[in-house]
Amino acid sequence: MSGLIAILKKNVRQYMMVIALAVAMIAFGLLTDGIFFRPVNLTNLVLQNSYVLILAVGMLLCTLTGNVDLSVGSIVCFIGALCGVMMVDLQWNPYVAMLLALLVGALIGMWQGFWIAFVNVPPFIATLAGMLVFRGLGQVIMKGQTKAPFPREFQLISSGYIPDPFGGAAIGTMHLHLFTLLIGFLIVALIIFSEIQKRKKQKQYDFDLLPGGIWLAKVIFIAVVLVAFTVVFAIYKGFPNILILLGVLVIAYQFVASKTVQGRHIYALGGNRKAAELSGVKVKWVMFWIYTNMAILAAVAAMVFTARLNSATPKAGQNFEMDAIAACYVGGSAVSGGIGTVIGAVVGGLFIGVLNNGMSIIGISTDWQQAIKGFVLLSAVAFDLYSKSRSSKVA
Repeated sequence: MSGLIAILKKNVRQYMMVIALAVAMIAFGLLTDGIFFRPVNLTNLVLQNSYVLILAVGMLLCTLTGNVDLSVGSIVCFIGALCGVMMVDLQWNPYVAMLLALLVGALIGMWQGFWIAFVNVPPFIATLAGMLVFRGLGQVIMKGQTKAPFPREFQLISSGYIPDPFGGAAIGTMHLHLFTLLIGFLIVALIIFSEIQKRKKQKQYDFDLLPGGIWLAKVIFIAVVLVAFTVVFAIYKGFPNILILLGVLVIAYQFVASKTVQGRHIYALGGNRKAAELSGVKVKWVMFWIYTNMAILAAVAAMVFTARLNSATPKAGQNFEMDAIAACYVGGSAVSGGIGTVIGAVVGGLFIGVLNNGMSIIGISTDWQQAIKGFVLLSAVAFDLYSKSRSSKVA
């Protein structure tokens, strides 16, 4: 029993956030008479929050060092403006334009990373300057105008769905997307297999284990939820293209953060910078690549957002950095750094997205929505500080 309590305490942030997300979804499902769980609404939920989730993945690495990046919203504006010039004004090939947009994003990240890592400008100040610079440059490029429409190939990033090579299947009045079902079931099978392998390794090294019954209930719960959402998407039009992109990003960054030397260096840097330096971690280069990576993901988010709107606007990206930062802290990142997961940041982003979507359906004004999100963020950070103070007292 003591082992179970220790495991729950160790993972309290992740468990609390997942429970909160489930409770919020069920509550909005009841309050909206099931409208929240309609296939079209869940699809829109993913599309509406895709850019926040992409930014949250990169922002998580920044928060692990105890810092944030305030410039990402302005980078979204600037890259969107560049895409508008290249694809709308100059009529360039959309694939060439997208590659160039990613390259520009990388150069922006290297510029900011240089000041942070090698000139020792505090990340808050460097990215605050970037927020002003790139917002201004974006508005200079746009000249107060909106650029539209974009090529169909570019729009498909956010508005397209994966094709069904099997042609689908009709069951009564429903038309199921078979390829989506196949992908969903494969993902569930892989998750079950990985959980079994993980438990075997934990047994092998005598780690603390969840009791068999609780572990099995956890795996079954995850499988049932994933199958349910797979069926919901299959009933509509299948998985959106952006969901596949998000899945690839989350898996790749979760692997890098938890299974590679580079990921351990980031956690070490956030836990204790001096100790990391003495251990041989190249702290300056770690910081450089973290902020380079953040700008590249901001460029990806810019293209996703611009493709969804089918237009580039001077006001694009406003407060995006706040949404991404909130997603990380609500998802369990520690304010002081060194604690947090990619999955947690995504869950935090989804929680905020569910709040926005659910409150909009039941008719709560955007003013109150902002206030409620502020209270949620404050509560998450206060909980983090409270749990750390309690653990230090116990120690």
